[in-house]
Amino acid sequence: MDMQAAQALVRFGLGRRGTEPAPTDPAHWLAAQLQGPDPARIASAPSTARGLAALLEDRARRRTAKLAVATAPMTPAATTANTLTANSMTANTMTPNTRAPAEMTPGPASSNGASNGTPEGAPAGAAARPATQTPRPPISASRAVFEADARAELDNALITPTPFRERLVWFWTNHFTVSIRQGGCQPLVGAFIEEAIRPNVTGRFETMLLAVMRHPAMLLYLQNAESVGPDSPAGLRGHRGLNENLARECMELHTVSPAAGYTQADVTNFARILTGWSVDLRGDPPGFLFRRQAHEPGTPVLMGRTFPPDEAGGEAALRFLANHPSTHRFLATKLARQFVADDPPADAVRQIEGVLRDTRGDLGAAAAALITLPAAWQPGTKFKTPQELVVSSLRAMSLDANAMPPLLGVLGGLGQPVWNAPAPNGWSDRAADWAAPEAMMRRVDWAYGFSGRIGERDPIELADAALGPQLSDATLTAMRHAGARRDAMTLLLTSPEFQRR
Repeated sequence: MDMQAAQALVRFGLGRRGTEPAPTDPAHWLAAQLQGPDPARIASAPSTARGLAALLEDRARRRTAKLAVATAPMTPAATTANTLTANSMTANTMTPNTRAPAEMTPGPASSNGASNGTPEGAPAGAAARPATQTPRPPISASRAVFEADARAELDNALITPTPFRERLVWFWTNHFTVSIRQGGCQPLVGAFIEEAIRPNVTGRFETMLLAVMRHPAMLLYLQNAESVGPDSPAGLRGHRGLNENLARECMELHTVSPAAGYTQADVTNFARILTGWSVDLRGDPPGFLFRRQAHEPGTPVLMGRTFPPDEAGGEAALRFLANHPSTHRFLATKLARQFVADDPPADAVRQIEGVLRDTRGDLGAAAAALITLPAAWQPGTKFKTPQELVVSSLRAMSLDANAMPPLLGVLGGLGQPVWNAPAPNGWSDRAADWAAPEAMMRRVDWAYGFSGRIGERDPIELADAALGPQLSDATLTAMRHAGARRDAMTLLLTSPEFQRR
């Protein structure tokens, strides 16, 4: 494997998987992944209908639990028990489990991803729950859907034959962040990725933007489903008003960015344009619904342009924003930051911006242009996020399904819980936000725990397969002097060249 092949695998891809054949023509290998439909087949088959059904089921369970509290005999024990059950059901729906996994603490790991007797996701050394202890209530339907979808998406990343395309799915999913911190989104993020993001990563940006903005996950996350025009029939009847979250984040984070010079009046007018864009949980099928009774009448002005009323006005406004020159510049900067450097050179940004401008937002053409940037082929200029580190480590080790660690707990323990970004701007793409001393120590602890899975394999061979010519003499020498296979593998996973891409 030469240097270009090694760089293609780690910068554009997700890391080499075991000893799979390295590309002999790296640029062609990458470009070929942008052609045709995405080959991914997510095992859990995420769908909006399934996610919204889970939300309805959880709402019904909470109503039942509250009714049980209201009708139960007023004894202290019964009241406390019922209240705890209702609260636990709500917590299971709203809050992800981000406890540190077994592998966050050095110690022997079993083949199923937890220390002996330790529940998945619990800290190493924790005792199994005694049989006599009151069992926790079952997780909510929303949580069950989330866990199945998240695991299936991560499993796909470990085996995908098109890792460049998968990295683009990750990039655009983060660009259009939907976080399970908003409880109603928990069973919908997988469907959001499969319905709005994955089909559009090589299509037109305006197509992706429309799919994203109409998706129930985004409408619930940024609360547009409850936004009502103050002068609409519903607003006049119920004295309800605008919610500007979706309009603000769409302009600031998804399209033109503040560099476009828009005003607060533009944000408010855009929010008026988007009133009525809502969700029907009980439709056939359930999903997006334009509620005309909630739509603000009139023809508001957005960044100097007037848009028609009703749903068509929202679509026209989104197309205008998608193809705005400021959007092309903003997207080009983010793409260059992901594939070139934290502070990408201006000429790289200009090249991608020009492609987006000339093709009216063709994301496939922009991705192909990234391959041609000389700066994108300079090794080590990007620092891996926890998700990138864990996935590339598992691909390097090429573990079978039975030996996989509990990935949801692992990523939570490393500071990047799956689909749980703290804010709508998503996870940072800069090294400074991931390389703090405490975060680095967590990586070392996890690497030591995970390296216990090496078994009888030769860590030097794994290092050569994973990094090829990017493996430094210093790391190779340290691995050869290690006292055990596990120690040598830990040195590989914590080496500068493996932590970077």
